[in-house]
Amino acid sequence: MTATQSLTPPAAAPAIPPLIERLASAPGGAWVNDATLDAFLAEPGVAVIFLWGDPVRFPECLDVAVVLPELLKAVRAAGGPGWRTGVVEPQAEMAVDRRYGASRRPALVFLRDGGYLGTVGGMLDWDVFLAEVQRVLAAPVTRAPSIGIPVRAAASDGGCH
Repeated sequence: MTATQSLTPPAAAPAIPPLIERLASAPGGAWVNDATLDAFLAEPGVAVIFLWGDPVRFPECLDVAVVLPELLKAVRAAGGPGWRTGVVEPQAEMAVDRRYGASRRPALVFLRDGGYLGTVGGMLDWDVFLAEVQRVLAAPVTRAPSIGIPVRAAASDGGCH
């Protein structure tokens, strides 16, 4: 177990559904928050960040918690990469959301070596879900669609255009 992983749910969190707890405590799983996310992502390889939200407002989050390990098995069986799963603590959801522009719940944010690959939002039919995950995993690392305007270098001639 690494320093970023914890087998216990966050102390200040409301009651965590057992399916979510199971996902975070499974091999390769961890609770993450805005303070531990960078250390979690610093480990090499593919990682998925699970933004699950309130199960009362977003009941699909429990479906995704069940399907996510099955997606991992299917991707590995097809020769794809395995991944580590970071389950976002409830109080950190908005910070992680802003960082990756993942406003839909539930959301799976995929990263390779800390670089953004893509996000899959909501619960999908199995074939669509698997194809979408495989598409994202095959994508090159890119800039996350976070909130904000990209910063560009200033013009070298001193002008504004």
